[in-house]
Amino acid sequence: MGKRYYCDYCDRSFQDNMHNRKKHLNGVQHHRAKKAWFDNFKDPKAILIDEQAKKMCRKFLQKGICDFGPNCRFSHMSEEDFLSLKRQVEVENSQRHFEDKILSDRRIDDWLSKRERRLNAPVVKETLRLRWKNTLKKVTYLLSSSPFLTFRRHSCLLL
Repeated sequence: MGKRYYCDYCDRSFQDNMHNRKKHLNGVQHHRAKKAWFDNFKDPKAILIDEQAKKMCRKFLQKGICDFGPNCRFSHMSEEDFLSLKRQVEVENSQRHFEDKILSDRRIDDWLSKRERRLNAPVVKETLRLRWKNTLKKVTYLLSSSPFLTFRRHSCLLL
């Protein structure tokens, strides 16, 4: 009997050999089944954009059924379907915007609290104090070592 290959997309099995598998995976039926499978997980916004770009299917409007089914290049959505899909996209966008706002507020608050903790840490305070002290020493040395600056400093004091 041999091994059998089962295709999840097409829900069928066949003898597993290179020729049969290649023939199946390159077949139209498999590609359609695979596309239909992945269309189930499409984002509502992407579906809305795709359907708005299509014209309405005349056969579907007249008879309520189309020979091409999901493979039809025209839209089979009614006005109510469009409106409900639009509302769903708007709700998702508003929820995403609200969540982003909450997350950004949290990020800012987290960043500020971490910064405050870091600056208030004893090691950081001591480092900042030493840096400031060294800077003052350098400025004092520069003022005392330069005759021009010394003269200016004394003349300012005399005035």
